[in-house]
Amino acid sequence: MGEKSGLVEIRWHGRGGQGAVTSAELLAQAAINEGKYAQAFPAFGAERRGAPVIAFLRIDDSRPIRVRAEVTEPDGVVVLDASLLRSVNVIAGFKTGGVYVVNSNKPPEAIVNGSGIKGQVAIVDATKIARENLELAFDDTKWSVTLRTDIPFGHKFSLAEIKPNDPVIKYGEVIGLATAPIAPGDYVHVHNIASARARGDLKGDRQ
Repeated sequence: MGEKSGLVEIRWHGRGGQGAVTSAELLAQAAINEGKYAQAFPAFGAERRGAPVIAFLRIDDSRPIRVRAEVTEPDGVVVLDASLLRSVNVIAGFKTGGVYVVNSNKPPEAIVNGSGIKGQVAIVDATKIARENLELAFDDTKWSVTLRTDIPFGHKFSLAEIKPNDPVIKYGEVIGLATAPIAPGDYVHVHNIASARARGDLKGDRQ
């Protein structure tokens, strides 16, 4: 192993908004808190929400990490969206004996078939775990929300009860009026909200 003795390199594949970069940074910080050396950074480019994103993580138990290049021969690969297995070369440079961690509700054999993956595969239904009990914090206020239905990626759900004709607020701006009762964890979309943007008759409208 030479210079790389004790060094673990992990490549993360996700889509913009899924938290690949944040997850890599959190693990790096956790390793640093344990007295290890670590670094995490994304592959910079024209990323946008939903577009493929790559992040890199290095952890060394005993020596400072001098290299800052992208991880081209990962010991492990984390895939946050299994659909990327069909559109992104997640196996590039993968080391023999490494481990893949894939967010999916499918069995490992279904993930491996046709993907080109050769190595150990661990399946974690992270999406299900997040949907069962999602806790958020805004301005030191914690919200514990159980989603009541599947929410499409990038769409909205309610943190609190909203009554018909009450304003629906996103990022401090009124975006519409509820057209039906909305419970905490409900999917918020055109079936239960009427857009109020640019109407001009609601407090909070931007001129």
